[in-house]
Amino acid sequence: MSSSRSIRLSEALFPLIALIVMLAINVFFFKDASLDGSNQFVLLLGGAVAAIVGFVKGVTYEEMMNAVADNLKSTSSALLILLMVGALSGTWLLSGIIPTMIYYGIQLLNPSIFLLVSVLVCALISVATGSSWTTSATVGIALIGVGNAMGIPMGMTAGAILSGAYFGDKMSPLSDTTNLAAAMAGTDLFTHIRYMLYTTVPTLVITLIVFGVLSATVEPAAAVETASLLNAITESFTINPWLFSVPVLVIALIVRKTPPLAALLIGTLGGALAALLFQSELIRALSGTTELNFESVYITLLNAITVDLAVESSNTVLNDLFTSGGMAGMLGTIWLIICAMVFGGVMESIGALSKITAALLKLSKSTFGLVANTVGSCLALNVTASDQYLAIVVPGKMFAKAYEQKGLAPENLSRTIEDSGTVTSVLVPWNTCGAYHSSVLGVSVFEYFAYAVFNYVSPVMTLLFAALSLKIRKLVPST
Repeated sequence: MSSSRSIRLSEALFPLIALIVMLAINVFFFKDASLDGSNQFVLLLGGAVAAIVGFVKGVTYEEMMNAVADNLKSTSSALLILLMVGALSGTWLLSGIIPTMIYYGIQLLNPSIFLLVSVLVCALISVATGSSWTTSATVGIALIGVGNAMGIPMGMTAGAILSGAYFGDKMSPLSDTTNLAAAMAGTDLFTHIRYMLYTTVPTLVITLIVFGVLSATVEPAAAVETASLLNAITESFTINPWLFSVPVLVIALIVRKTPPLAALLIGTLGGALAALLFQSELIRALSGTTELNFESVYITLLNAITVDLAVESSNTVLNDLFTSGGMAGMLGTIWLIICAMVFGGVMESIGALSKITAALLKLSKSTFGLVANTVGSCLALNVTASDQYLAIVVPGKMFAKAYEQKGLAPENLSRTIEDSGTVTSVLVPWNTCGAYHSSVLGVSVFEYFAYAVFNYVSPVMTLLFAALSLKIRKLVPST
């Protein structure tokens, strides 16, 4: 395309800079509510700015729409996976799978290893739920109270909670950021998750060592009763170790490289079957009927899969955790991806991404240089645009071509933006994630910053792997 060759770098960067400025303004005014839709519209405005540049350079409307259509087509699998993730989360809650994980996780608490176990419990729950926000607002609040009663500094406890919570936010197939990073980089969800293990496992080991040492050096003031939390769970759900068989089955399917949609569908249906076997009383209560029949079971299961589910317990801390938005709960992330694809498609059609990629490649003489630029961009967007999702979306679209031209597989990019974009958002006080977790836990970012070990070791680990050329996967030429 002639416009790709004639566009200047300043012209290519103009829509991107305009987008970042507009997003920063939007987040400033809307704060956490910017994720409800205004950010998505701003992405479309960024696409409009790029389109104006394209019209000036002679790019036709049809060319732009064709590029947008190609972009949307490339994410169709990811969008379907997101919908299926919502369905799975609904049946896993209704069946008691997620509550069972929480139940056994809480029992691992011990004053002498409280911080270490807090990391593991939050990691387990965030993997099960796919949400650091939910983990922080539920189990996190409980752990803050427990730690405070033990005389453990709140900054330490908050750091342990967030380290574990963001492990799951990064690694769980239920997490919207995990799905988003894979979609932006153009790789398969489970390929992305498996490839992240190389940098995430060493980071988690370092985190556990640090909190193991801290646990040994901090003297607990008192033991705390956790029976109320456990009773609240058993009052609402039937807890049975056999419920773990469904997650184990899904993990086995993933390991055997079963297509993601098939594995998630089997997990969803397995959760529905487990709900019938173990939670018949809960289904009856939710359906509002005196006895179970086909209609009440069908409606309750389909509502959990597609719309929403809320199970009330006697403990208000757990009530937020015992909710699921089903497939409908994923529409916000799907909306964000679609709008990001519009912006990226227009930028690609006018030659802006090609021009920016060429400039980045000149600056990035080596693989390490490219990874370092990606990490820097993610950190900069977390600071300037103040939003975790934008720190994934913008670098994902901006660097995809650069990684391809370097002969690097897309999972290198998806891993890098997760290692640097997802987990560092909580370290910025004015970022939506930093503001949210600080408010929920009642601990300032400055108090927990030094103890959020997993969050600041992650980008260092991804840079170290790039510098040593460890597990840097090359593109396989298509036949």
